[in-house]
Amino acid sequence: MSMTVLLALLAAPMGPPPMIESPLEMALDQRRGDQMRAYQQRKEGNLSLREIEARVVPTMRDAQYIGFDYDASAAIYTLKFLRNGTVIWVEVDGRNGRIIGRTDG
Repeated sequence: MSMTVLLALLAAPMGPPPMIESPLEMALDQRRGDQMRAYQQRKEGNLSLREIEARVVPTMRDAQYIGFDYDASAAIYTLKFLRNGTVIWVEVDGRNGRIIGRTDG
């Protein structure tokens, strides 16, 4: 390849860089999708996070509530608590509010 052709290729506009999502962007997209699915399920009669928390948090008086995860595909809330340095996960069916699982560390 001649120097002239090489310089012409290097000087040519390349267009925008390819769109590559970072792991953070992919996680945010997943989170947005879960939120939209939760919103849709709420419209269909599933319980809201606030309703789930109102049922479960008072039953965990000796533990500190630290947050939740939501699996939209299964409509399951996982509430996380901390007691004496141990994490306790309480799984709740978002359709009816029943506790379906619990781990005590």
